Amino acid sequence: MKTLSLHLLLLLTISLRSVQCDDDLIDQICKKTPFYDLCISTLKSNTNTRNTDTQGLAGVMANILLSNATDTLSYIRGQINEASDPQMERALAYCAELYIPVVKYNLPQAIDALSRGQFEFASDGISDAAKQADACEKNFSGPMKLEALSERNKLLHSLSDVAVAIVKLLLKGLIK
Repeated sequence: MKTLSLHLLLLLTISLRSVQCDDDLIDQICKKTPFYDLCISTLKSNTNTRNTDTQGLAGVMANILLSNATDTLSYIRGQINEASDPQMERALAYCAELYIPVVKYNLPQAIDALSRGQFEFASDGISDAAKQADACEKNFSGPMKLEALSERNKLLHSLSDVAVAIVKLLLKGLIK
């Protein structure tokens, strides 16, 4: 019985050190991004960040970005279906046209490039998501402003900035 207790204590200690190391790496990486709080909350809330390295964390952030972009595209499509104003419908359709290649091509290819160690290509694909969100945002102003879409575009841009910052750490070889 004493041996079993000792083994359980040893396993608990090893597990806690592993979590601490993961948290330390996440903290170290997030300090080098433009949105520390967003980075911390996003990565620490995701179970896929356990026992991973910087490249893995970049992949997790890129997948979260893809999920966010996919959700935003679905939101835009829903708004198009509800739009009664032709000008609003055109503006939303323009945003959908911007988001479709991001969701179908740019981000999936960037995620694949990350897994292959092609960090520069990954960075380009990820940063393109922010550019498209900005282009969508610029399409709305004054009475045509959709606050919920604006919030989504800003979040997508910020997540993209965080993901690019992590990929740049890999490019520079600063954190393994």
